[in-house]
Order: sequence, then C-alpha cells, then structure tokens
Amino acid sequence: MSKLTYISLFSSAGIGCYGFKMEKFNCVATNELLQRRLDVQRANNKCKYESGYIQGDILLEETKQKILSQVELWKTKEKMDELTVLVATPPCQGMSVANHKKGDESKRNSLVVASLELIKQIQPKFFVLENVKAFLTTICTDLDGKDKKIKDAINTNLGDLYNIEFKVLNFKNYGANSSRTRTLVIGARKDLGITPEILYPVYRKEKTLREIIGDLPSLKVMGEISPKDIFHYFRKYSPEMRNWIELLKEGQSAFDNTDKSRLPHYYRNGEIIYTKNGNSDKYTRQYWDKVAPCVHTRNDILASQATVHPVDDRVFSIREIMRMMSIPETFKWTNHTLEELNALSLEDKEKYLSQNDINIRQSLGEAVPTEIFRQIAKNISKVEK
Repeated sequence: MSKLTYISLFSSAGIGCYGFKMEKFNCVATNELLQRRLDVQRANNKCKYESGYIQGDILLEETKQKILSQVELWKTKEKMDELTVLVATPPCQGMSVANHKKGDESKRNSLVVASLELIKQIQPKFFVLENVKAFLTTICTDLDGKDKKIKDAINTNLGDLYNIEFKVLNFKNYGANSSRTRTLVIGARKDLGITPEILYPVYRKEKTLREIIGDLPSLKVMGEISPKDIFHYFRKYSPEMRNWIELLKEGQSAFDNTDKSRLPHYYRNGEIIYTKNGNSDKYTRQYWDKVAPCVHTRNDILASQATVHPVDDRVFSIREIMRMMSIPETFKWTNHTLEELNALSLEDKEKYLSQNDINIRQSLGEAVPTEIFRQIAKNISKVEK
C-alpha cells in the first residue's frame, strides 16, 4: 500500500484532522490563518516537515504556492505518487470583502472557491468538504465569475473528475457525542472506480450527556481545578450570576426564575436593567439524559447557547467539551504532557488556563469532531489497501 497522505485547509487547531493522524495518515501540508492554532498542531506533531505548517490567507498566491511546494517536496523526498486526500472546511463567509479587501477577492465565498481550485489543481484521490447545514445552497462567485449555489460550483469544477456525494448529517448519530448538523461532501476520483457513499461514517445510536461526561468529578467551588486533570475545572464568572442559575432544574433557564433578584440583569447609571431573553438556550441548565448540545465558540460564558452543566453551577469544562467533540485524551493543547501540566502548582495552573482557555474553547467550537474524520480516514485507508 502506498503511503497515506493528506492536506488540510482551514485546519484551525487540527482537531478534526487528528482523526487522520490516528489512522496513520501523513500530513503533507496544513493551512491556518492564526498562528496560535497552528502551534496546537505543532504540539501534536502533525507534519513531518516544519515547512508543512503554512500560516496565511489561502487567497494569496504566496500561500497557495507554499501548499503546492509541499506536494512537490513529498513527491521528491517521500516518493509520493499522488496525494491521497485533501480536506477543506472553509468558512462560509458570505461577502468576503469584509475580510479580504484586496481587489478581486471581494467575491462571495471566495474561500470556498479557492478550495475547489486547489482540489482541481492537485487532483487528490479523494476530497472531503465539511461545513454548516446551509452550505450547499449558499451563493458563491465561481471561477467563471458567475454567481451560483456552492453545490453547483462543486459539480461544475469537480464533477468531470470526481464521483461526488452530498449529505447533511447530524454528527450525534455518527460518533460525535454531541448534536452537530453539518454538510459533508466526499469526492472520489472517477478513475478509482469507488463510490463515495462507502467512505461516510456509519450510523450509531447517540449517547447521552451522562454517558459522555457523567464519570467526571463534580466541581462545586468556583475556580476549582481537578487535581487529576487541569482541563476539568470550574471556570470563574461574576459571583452574583450564580444566584441566577443555582436553583435551576434541568431544562430551566434563568429567565424562568420567579424571584426578580434571580433574573439576569445589569446596571446602568445605578439603575437595574433586566436582560431580554433573546435566545432560549441562554443560562439554560442542560439535561443529563439527552444528547449533549451543539458546542459553539462562546462555550466559555453562561449567556451563550446551552453551556450550563446539568448539576454544577458552571459552564462545561474543556475536558467535558473535548469528550462532546470526541477528542481523545492523547490530543495535546501545548508541548507539555497532561502529567506535566497536572504537576504544576495551583498558581501556575491558573496562569496556564488564563493564557490558553479562550484559544482552546474557540478552537473546540469551530472544530469538526475528531471521530467523524477518523472514520472517513479509516474508510479511505481500507479502499487504499
């Protein structure tokens, strides 16, 4: 069997792609805009060559050439005949001019189209695209300058070369451990004679939140850090807010409190202003015996969507969210091992979490659950034998 290889675009902290690493795929190149996210990938030894970590905007020709040069490097040094798979999770950014004010880059969803262009150029055996539920019906400005649905752009650019399957799945039924409805597009090059259908993760019954995190110790003291796991801790918040959630039962929101002193509020010029309930998931205690909620980027605050623990008066810990996202304990957030981090003094633990908490939590909210990509990687490796 030839060496299994992949390229990952918009890889964030490499959480989803860790599934490819688990299945012994070799990372040719990984592209991410933010350096701090690439540093997490380095901590997990994602790429064999340092030049494989490519930080930059994929719309820039310089970034594209760095990616293509890694393909040539692997063909020369590692005797790679062709790339096995290209994975892309491009943000569906609408009018990209807000983020890319560089002339002709003011096209709708130009990051999506740039991904299609690289797939077309590299022609890997397989490609995988993951995005939000509405991804396929969202409009992009294609390479031909015409506005069309992203699904049509995929077919226009890649349909002659690839057999392509489009699915919208709730990953909770495919091993992700939390509710997450996403679009998953898989292409297999036509000369391989493979239908993409066989590469998708298989259906499995969803697990409850209790099954996923119920064995972790309860945390009752604000600021408490589990001595056996630095990533399982009670994230601090304004103490008066505890009054809003402490009496809630599963499924109840702070807005359900009948005592006005327990309703979410703030002060303006000495006057109390009650917060409006704009989202039914805000300040809402989750259910032990239902599937875990979708993990969002603002999983650090009580006021975000579905963040309150079923029993404890806190948001979910990083370890709990990692389990919801099917991330194994072998995944590293820094160069330090878990044992080294657990051995730190309380002061140093608090300092570490203060410096890394937001980056980790935002990365978790953006991620593809590791198990989803691991299953796809395993299925590709089977047909590659």
